[in-house]
Amino acid sequence: MKKNVLFLCTGNSCRSILAEVILNSLSKNRFKAYSAGSNPTGIVNPDSIKVLNQYGFSTENLTSKSWNELSHIVFDIVITVCDNAAGETCPLYLDQAMKAHWGIPDPDKIMGSKRAEAFERSFKQMQLRIEKLLNLNHITVSELNKIGENTL
Repeated sequence: MKKNVLFLCTGNSCRSILAEVILNSLSKNRFKAYSAGSNPTGIVNPDSIKVLNQYGFSTENLTSKSWNELSHIVFDIVITVCDNAAGETCPLYLDQAMKAHWGIPDPDKIMGSKRAEAFERSFKQMQLRIEKLLNLNHITVSELNKIGENTL
């Protein structure tokens, strides 16, 4: 049975969008990924779109949306992707679901010549974590959080 996965962040413009696209593209219908924010920016960051296109992922129909827009969906897994180490406050998802945290630094905070590199690093971290998720035979909260501890 296909599991619904919500990638949750505050703005829903970068990391959670990357995760949604990558999981939907690689999951072979094992999962249906969504992304949302507690305080969405309302636009998908153009640099997120650029890095996804660079790696051949479709960016059609992506939107930055509130988690309220997805309240009709029952999620099996909710993964927050905020960077607690940088003092970001992650939204707290209260409904029933398996919950995990995969903190990744916000690439949108990087300006200048290192910006493209920051988006690519976020993309690669997320892709690596999603590939590990797809390799799990039995998904547990412990295993999900263990994936979130691994970074590039």
